[in-house]
Amino acid sequence: MLDAFILIAIQTVVLLASAPLIVGLIRKVKARLQCRRGASVFQPYADLTKLFQKQPVVSSTTSWIFTATPYILFASTLAAGLLVPVFISRTPLNFAGNIIALVYLLALGTFFLMLAGLDAGSTFGGMGSSREAIVASMTEPAMMLSVFAIALTAGSTNLSTIVHKTALLEGIVTDPSPHLMAFAALVIVAIAETGRVPVDNPATHLELTMIHEAMILEYSGRYLALVEWAAGLKLLVFLTLIANVSAPWGIATNMEPAALGIGLAAYLVKISGLAVLIGILESMFAKLRLFRVTDLLGTAFILALLGLVFFYVRRG
Repeated sequence: MLDAFILIAIQTVVLLASAPLIVGLIRKVKARLQCRRGASVFQPYADLTKLFQKQPVVSSTTSWIFTATPYILFASTLAAGLLVPVFISRTPLNFAGNIIALVYLLALGTFFLMLAGLDAGSTFGGMGSSREAIVASMTEPAMMLSVFAIALTAGSTNLSTIVHKTALLEGIVTDPSPHLMAFAALVIVAIAETGRVPVDNPATHLELTMIHEAMILEYSGRYLALVEWAAGLKLLVFLTLIANVSAPWGIATNMEPAALGIGLAAYLVKISGLAVLIGILESMFAKLRLFRVTDLLGTAFILALLGLVFFYVRRG
């Protein structure tokens, strides 16, 4: 029991501390590739500190949904992060759910964020919520199918079991096609769910293109800080899921300090590498037009579906 509490505390600190750093690293890579010096990788920490010190401004026309959403979004995203093996193969909330619970915790935050965008009553909020609903309606089936394909190849929906079997190459060796197709679908879903290029661009506030930013335009002060921190956490959760499901090497398998240290170092290297890759890809590709996003998400759904079909075809 004591180990469980220690693991929850350590993983919570790691996730909360790493999320702003990943966002800053992506911005730094994009700036350097655009021949700009760019802000420090630690700039998101300063931004969050400044926002927490500011008094939030809330419209008198909003309901409790608007003020409660940042807390619900932050708590649900953090709880989802505690269901994912980060630097140790055990998950702190292993008793509370599996990869299906992870999907619905992330969906819960997205649902309340869409409600908050509508609750503000602004034109941009409603526009962003309707666009987010379209994207979410296509990412959720693709994500569920890719999750089931990975779970079938591992023989379990428990993330600790999936990571352990992937580390032994059981899923990749015995069922390479479904595993790789599910992985490709999960990458596309991660890009869409976290609002990255080419689906969305978190660096712009253009009326014709923004999705996530349109829903949070009415937020300020500590509410905006929680929403921004939760967005960084969500990105980190997806990067952790991709890194540890596809390449869990170096992850600790016990609570020994040396193993935890190696696992933490390997984890930071892997997510930093993925953050640099995201920065490079976002510098190479432009944002898709909105009606072309459905083509990309349809591709993710087909890949995930083919992963399931190939799994059953190979098993006869």
